Amino acid sequence: MTRPAFTVLIDTFNHERFLHDAIVSVLEQDLPAADAEILVVDDGSTDRTPAIARAFAPRVRYLRKENGGQASAFNFGIPEAQGEIVAFLDGDDFWKKNKLTAVRDAFAANPQAGAVGHGIVQTDTERGESSELMPVHAGTFDLRTPQGAKTFRNYMCFMGTSRVAIRRTVLERVLPIPEGLVVEADEFMSGLAVAYGGAVLLPEALTYYRIHADNLYQFRANDASRIRKKMNVIACLAREWPTRLAAAGVGPEEIEIIVAPTRSMATRMRLMLDGGWPWETYLAERAELQLAYRRMGLGYRLYKEAVLTAALLMPPRWFYRLRDWYSANGMRRFRGVVGEPERTAAIIERPVEVSPKR
Repeated sequence: MTRPAFTVLIDTFNHERFLHDAIVSVLEQDLPAADAEILVVDDGSTDRTPAIARAFAPRVRYLRKENGGQASAFNFGIPEAQGEIVAFLDGDDFWKKNKLTAVRDAFAANPQAGAVGHGIVQTDTERGESSELMPVHAGTFDLRTPQGAKTFRNYMCFMGTSRVAIRRTVLERVLPIPEGLVVEADEFMSGLAVAYGGAVLLPEALTYYRIHADNLYQFRANDASRIRKKMNVIACLAREWPTRLAAAGVGPEEIEIIVAPTRSMATRMRLMLDGGWPWETYLAERAELQLAYRRMGLGYRLYKEAVLTAALLMPPRWFYRLRDWYSANGMRRFRGVVGEPERTAAIIERPVEVSPKR
């Protein structure tokens, strides 16, 4: 039996508002239908998701499981894939029509690569705003050197679900994914895929990534239960990644480069929720500052020193409440008077217009 070139794995949970668009965007890809099988892995949805997915049979194969999160959906769905390349799509996102052909051509031009990622169009459904996000430094990279590890760290946002495709033979080495990763399983999976086979990063924005109220990872509401769930996932990622990356041949220096931002995020979220000592906040915020920016002007440096001093003078939960108030009230716009710093991740961001989907 001849394998299709692609398996498109759509992972979904209660995406009845968006799933139709996701599936149609795959069906409208500019390559022959025989070149791609489509699997919808339903992680125990309680809305109309099953009916929406089944309406596309037989072109779409619907697979249902009990709710367990993203890692369990990947562990369940990936072994079902027949394609040589597995392209991942969240049920609330959708693709441009040339997504799969661009990915196919990238793999053909780089037969050694295990994964391909690319830019995105990020659409905020609540604010009605869209931005095109693209990596400045596209091309090939791996995790054998500190520079390659930094490339993955800086551009891992372009290697997540809906924008990553991975060779099935590489995925067989990645599984199983720790099931504690109810979100962020894509980051773990992509990191290991790059460790085993290297990657190609395309500059084109080929995915429409939606931000909405039901996002499991990106959300605005200061919901303690959602934040704690996210913190536990981030802590799991920081705990599980080093061992598996080392087993894939990644060196200690490169592992530290990759894991440091994840560990820093978990620490900051713990302080935000459970409190701690002011000096812990100071160290966590200083570490985050060093990770986020490669260059700062004198004005911005003095501004951040004032912020760090505040972190030393108040309990962590007070500090993070003040920071949330600062952000929620649009106070960041006044920061420009001290000069904007140069971020470590060189990303092109520009506003775009996105036509409404069906």
